[in-house]
Amino acid sequence: MKLTTNTNVSVDGVMQGLGGPDEDRRGGFERGGWVMDKFDVEAMAALDEIYGRADAFLFGRRTYEIFAGSWGTLDELRTHPIGVALNTRPKYVASTTPFDPEWANTTVLSGDVAEAIRELKAKPGGELQVPGSGVLVRWLMENDLVDEMTLFTVPVVVGQGTRLFPDAGPLIALEMVETRATPGGVTIQVYRPTGRQTAA
Repeated sequence: MKLTTNTNVSVDGVMQGLGGPDEDRRGGFERGGWVMDKFDVEAMAALDEIYGRADAFLFGRRTYEIFAGSWGTLDELRTHPIGVALNTRPKYVASTTPFDPEWANTTVLSGDVAEAIRELKAKPGGELQVPGSGVLVRWLMENDLVDEMTLFTVPVVVGQGTRLFPDAGPLIALEMVETRATPGGVTIQVYRPTGRQTAA
């Protein structure tokens, strides 16, 4: 399977608390819900299509818990195309501490997580998809495990919060695979990592 990531970010790179005011208040974050009134019909349709082509999902622990408490439990979300995909396909959680997941069809990956992910990638199928999960995405990029990344860049500057990429990290070259903008100004960019670079 191809490992793909799917992330909503603001223009200033923030990905924290996009879904609502109380979704993620770590670090005193008070600007949650910044994506809600910016996502238009075309952006939502693109997101539905992306989730629909996943063969399995890979989460970080925190994102898994947020999704399990919403997409996994609320009837109005479970019947949405994204909810159908999430509730009918295998889910894996990369966690440094073992736990007992309550969301059906979930497997916790612990121990040598990198090797476990390589084994998943070696299985036949289309996409092993990572929704959100900023800490996990950074770790996957650092370990050269990402095959393709999709960014939905929302036309807002949040001004605080956790960004997708930290101030310090590896220098990774990306190839642009696709780019388009929706009528509401959300840009959808698909990148393929092409290897490490050294600064000139």
